[in-house]
Amino acid sequence: MNPLLIFLMILSTGTIEKCGTESLDLSDGKEYFPLPDSLGGWRTLTDRQDILKIAGIDPTVLDSAFDFVRTTTENGGLLVVRHGYLVYEKYFGKGQRDATPNLGSCGKSFTSIAMGILMEEHPKLFPQGLNQKIFTPDYLPPHTFPLPDPRMADIRLGQLLSFTAGIRGNNPVFVNGVADEIDPVGPDGWYALVDEYALGIKEGKTGNVPFSTKSLWCDPGGGYSYATASIHIASVMLRHITGSELEDYIASHLAGPLGWGQWGFGYTYAKQVTHTPGGGGIALRSTDMLRFGYLLLHQGRWNGKQVVPEAYVRAATTSSPYNPHYPYSLQFTVNTRGEVKGLPGDAFWKIGSGGHCLYVVPSLDLIVWKMGGRDGQYSSNDTGLPEPEALPHPIPPLSADRDKGGDIYNTTLQMVIAGCI
Repeated sequence: MNPLLIFLMILSTGTIEKCGTESLDLSDGKEYFPLPDSLGGWRTLTDRQDILKIAGIDPTVLDSAFDFVRTTTENGGLLVVRHGYLVYEKYFGKGQRDATPNLGSCGKSFTSIAMGILMEEHPKLFPQGLNQKIFTPDYLPPHTFPLPDPRMADIRLGQLLSFTAGIRGNNPVFVNGVADEIDPVGPDGWYALVDEYALGIKEGKTGNVPFSTKSLWCDPGGGYSYATASIHIASVMLRHITGSELEDYIASHLAGPLGWGQWGFGYTYAKQVTHTPGGGGIALRSTDMLRFGYLLLHQGRWNGKQVVPEAYVRAATTSSPYNPHYPYSLQFTVNTRGEVKGLPGDAFWKIGSGGHCLYVVPSLDLIVWKMGGRDGQYSSNDTGLPEPEALPHPIPPLSADRDKGGDIYNTTLQMVIAGCI
């Protein structure tokens, strides 16, 4: 039977309404955090009855969700953690546990979290927190100045991180929830990860389409545009303040504490990308992506240490006062105002090019990783990382119309939630 039809039948019975929020009573009374995979990794449940009783989720429904995911991309997988147990892990195509594809815009969320840590490490530089105006020599390198648009001097950090700084990005743009278009657009893909393009020092073309960030499309705070250049500028700022590349900063502040395995950043084929791409491209193993989600689920805590300031995690994953125009906070899509019907109000997620998506639902103690990826995103030419040996008999994708837009992401999470009991 079609997996989407199965999901709709489950939804009609009200199963999705019965998802519990109870937490697991651990025998030692301590909060659980997974070991690195090299030391044993996530605790798991494999028996169907144990998954139902302990994790409170129906693996049969997850199988249907996995089959749906197989219709959305050529490669990928579905992983689910509930109550601290890895209860589901299946891959197809080039997907497998040790694969490290370029995760596209999922990398934006790591840049945001790194900025939250940076603010706490340098409180004197950010006396106004997210309200700090940051287009000054204290925060950005000398070649940023003079500013190509004087209005940039009024851009605040919260606006930069929530895509309301007025920096040009993709169409459509939104002003108070109403869609509009801008011309010219801003740079996209690897072009937006080049400092000179992101800062408006140079203009260029994607194919025959001109792009520019030399002028703002609206006053700071006046509207929302999905602008990869905007979050890349945050990584330029981090590099200027710390003297370290974003990749090195993430290595010491996230990868080390959380126990990641092999990882890196993609777009190595784009020779003009000479610094860590803050606008996306992290290449991370699936079980380590779950660790990142688990960190956020626990409000920035990891194994007794506050790795990320709790207040910043809360600000990043709920509706932001810096973005009244669209349900996008500090690099996460949020559902605080219930824009997506059928999903909990505390759910948040980050989508990446190629069909990737990380979901966190605190009220359900739930993390979901929808792995995707085009063939090229798995290539060493993109990530600079060795590809794992291909599986001898990989599960194939399922044929379907893949031109489904954003609905595939909402549907994936709705199908997983439908299995909660």
